[in-house]
Amino acid sequence: MKIITADYIYSGGVYLQNRAIAFGEKIEEIDTFEALLDKYPDAERIKSAPYTVIYPGFINTHVHLEFSANRTSLRYGAFMPWLDSVIANRDELLQECDNSVMEHEINEMLNSGITSFGAISSFGTELEVCENAPQRVVFFNELIGSNPMYADMLYNDWLERLEASTQTEPSSRITPAVAIHAPYSVHPVILQKAVTEAKKRKIPLTTHFLESQAEREWLEKREGTFKAFFEKYFNTSTPVTTVEEFIHAFDHYPALFVHAVQANKEELDHLASKGHSIAHCPRSNRYLGVGRLKIESLPLPFSVATDGLSSNDSLSLLDEMRAALMLHHDLEIKRLAQSLIDAVTIKAARALQLDAGEIKVGKAADFALLTLPDIPQSDEEIALWSILHTKKASSVYIAGEQYV
Repeated sequence: MKIITADYIYSGGVYLQNRAIAFGEKIEEIDTFEALLDKYPDAERIKSAPYTVIYPGFINTHVHLEFSANRTSLRYGAFMPWLDSVIANRDELLQECDNSVMEHEINEMLNSGITSFGAISSFGTELEVCENAPQRVVFFNELIGSNPMYADMLYNDWLERLEASTQTEPSSRITPAVAIHAPYSVHPVILQKAVTEAKKRKIPLTTHFLESQAEREWLEKREGTFKAFFEKYFNTSTPVTTVEEFIHAFDHYPALFVHAVQANKEELDHLASKGHSIAHCPRSNRYLGVGRLKIESLPLPFSVATDGLSSNDSLSLLDEMRAALMLHHDLEIKRLAQSLIDAVTIKAARALQLDAGEIKVGKAADFALLTLPDIPQSDEEIALWSILHTKKASSVYIAGEQYV
């Protein structure tokens, strides 16, 4: 048993003062330090630095590790030039992204307070690294393939990868999961089979969705820059599905829809009615020029994620939240900051089906400690100062063990 105390503990939507947490792998009790010490006299005592806030560990709901070698190889500014550059540089970037590169980025996430992340895996090459990661990893095996001639082969290969992620070492913190690449890239037959598989296994499900205007033009009108892309690389001028058909494939099992920048009100209302959520990637959306997700009018919950280094410059959620403060410049900044903290803790945990994201009795003892330069003038400023004044977590705990 351990007892940790700090100036503030973020629990139940409020910043508790004069409280401490008793914990092992899970949170056992929250009370005054004195009361907990009386109850657990042999517990290890941990006193954090002055001006420290204990948050639930941050959760990055959507990250691609396989392009972590990218720095300046890919083109930013618009979606289609970026996608063309991904095709052109993919093999070289994948070859350069060995285990040491991915391990470095996992450690960078850890140092920024990330105790869980959703890893999108196209080939399964990240599995070994994720098995050895200290964090909880929701390992999203990604399905891609729009050509019906190869549908069965691609699906069977995907099933093998899914099975491999269920047979990891007991010491790893991996949860197997299902990812659908996007509406334009997955044939409806294997899409439905994969969604049914996720539902049968009761595991997390995610998909990229309406990231760019080019995607919508292709799915709705069979035209635009995506048409030239598909004619060039896939010798087709017909999309495999429509926006409506794709959405309805997820009607019977909740999923995490990533980006959704170009989704309209009717589509968002439908997603909300089916219990889905959105992963919002502010920097990726800005760097690829796809527009701003209007979080102020979303009818469904959202988490904040970094996406991968193919469309970002770091995998830090602290960096991501600072960017979100700037991107959503019309929103009142202190309320937005608090909303962002919730988006990387409790809402992210729910999106990934994790028993974490809250400092609450019975939840996982995953903590991110942020040390501020001074005591805030009021509780409503704590979230904002936490985002603005910290670049790294001062301590990080996962399942009760300290890793930073």
